[in-house]
Amino acid sequence: MRRKHLIIILLLSILVFLTSNGLYSKNISKDIDKLVLKAMREFNVVGTAVVVVKDNKIVHMKGYGYKTSCKKDKVDENTLFAIASNSKAFTTSALAILVDEGKLSWKTKVVDIIPEFKMYNPYVTENFMIEDLLTHRSGLGLGAGDLMFFPDGGNFTIDDIVKVFQYFKPTSQFRTHFDYDNLLYFVAGEVIRRVSGKRWEDFVKEKIFAPLSMKNSYTNYYFIKDKNLAATPHSEVDGKIVPINHYVFSPDRINGAAGGIYSCVKDLSKWLILHLNGGAYGNGKRLFSEKNHRKMWTIHTVRNFKPEKRYRTHFAGYGLGWVLKDVSGNMMVSHTGGLPGFLSKTVLIPDIKLGIVVLTNTSPGGGALYKAVTRTIVDRYLKLKKIEWIKKYKNIIQKRSSSAKRIVKNVWLTVEKNEGKKIDFNKYKGIYEDRWFGKIEIKEEDGNLFFRSFRSPKLRGKMYYYKANTFAIKWDYRDMDADAFAIFCLDENGNAAGFKMKGISPEIDFSFDFQDLNFKKVKYKF
Repeated sequence: MRRKHLIIILLLSILVFLTSNGLYSKNISKDIDKLVLKAMREFNVVGTAVVVVKDNKIVHMKGYGYKTSCKKDKVDENTLFAIASNSKAFTTSALAILVDEGKLSWKTKVVDIIPEFKMYNPYVTENFMIEDLLTHRSGLGLGAGDLMFFPDGGNFTIDDIVKVFQYFKPTSQFRTHFDYDNLLYFVAGEVIRRVSGKRWEDFVKEKIFAPLSMKNSYTNYYFIKDKNLAATPHSEVDGKIVPINHYVFSPDRINGAAGGIYSCVKDLSKWLILHLNGGAYGNGKRLFSEKNHRKMWTIHTVRNFKPEKRYRTHFAGYGLGWVLKDVSGNMMVSHTGGLPGFLSKTVLIPDIKLGIVVLTNTSPGGGALYKAVTRTIVDRYLKLKKIEWIKKYKNIIQKRSSSAKRIVKNVWLTVEKNEGKKIDFNKYKGIYEDRWFGKIEIKEEDGNLFFRSFRSPKLRGKMYYYKANTFAIKWDYRDMDADAFAIFCLDENGNAAGFKMKGISPEIDFSFDFQDLNFKKVKYKF
């Protein structure tokens, strides 16, 4: 009798432990529903979709909220979202297929395929390998050159990109430091085109989407026939969440290898299962070899990280299109993606056969949502003590946001105080040129100075006097908070000889790499 009592007490203790830690649930989908809906309210997200696979089975797949803020069409498992930089893993998988076919190797020199490719010094140019395109260890700074495709609508081409790296100053030694880049993934897409004879878009469609039956996935918004399938991106503009235009990679100029794909959670469940099985799918078929899958999931670039006792993390790094770290004795493979109005996250823990994708159509709130949702689900499966990740991230976001908004507000208050101050616009007007970004014009219209880029038309905006020889530019483009300073240097006659730039908000997206610009005046225009 005493033994039965001990067994009952033990079982009750286990039940209490599981319940208190949020792990015991008869229906995990209902728990995820509550989690996602709460996160959407807290982070002001219009629509999202979530899929969770475990042991090669879908345990949860659902859409939440609406495709657009008018609340007309609901999000479901087939709703298309831009997955942005989660596309990078598709690019590395495409290259893995070519490696398996013997058409190149990870160590192949880029100049052997693209002779005009040129880095910032001859040694780096000659020794830059295919895997260097994918590992963020080029020596260039964070987001170097991203203004060639951010915002969209510019006329830069892949031919411009393969030659542009020579104009940047490295911020670290080659292959020694992690600094995230996008442009080198465009070069990787061009490698695929030149080796296979097919555009990156066509190769991914034929060699990845088709075999996996990802019938509702597209390599570019441009190729979606029924645009009603796609969620509408939303962004915070002047304090309100509003619909914005889709970012579109121009397929006739630049490929989408760094972030062009649109997909849905139903299709991405197949992508998760493929990777949890090391590249195998269907009945014994393979998309790429197990060897090359291990290559993608091997750290090539070590990353700095903050130790978390909760997860007993000992390492962090970047593989080929994937972020890698250890959590509670398991390897975690992940990536995030972000374009104006779209934020997403992919998480895989292969040791326990777990995969998660979260797609959202609202920025900035979608970023906090995908973090809170993925962390909560991961914690459940790792059997960790429950943490209110929604509350935690809300506090973090509010602190960062309030600090950034205070800084930006003070800039525009200073501008407001200087209204009416007489400024000789003739000192600043003219044509200026940066070696990689090209020409811009500063001209006077209706008594105000305006900035206009020739190659990136969306970068046009009114210039407001700030301090000394510095102006604050408010862009006509409002899909993201990218307003910037123009800091002029004067010649001996007091006329502007050139200027440099920097973002106003400390929270500006790194792809607005204004700090990499150095404009020189090439022509006066009065």
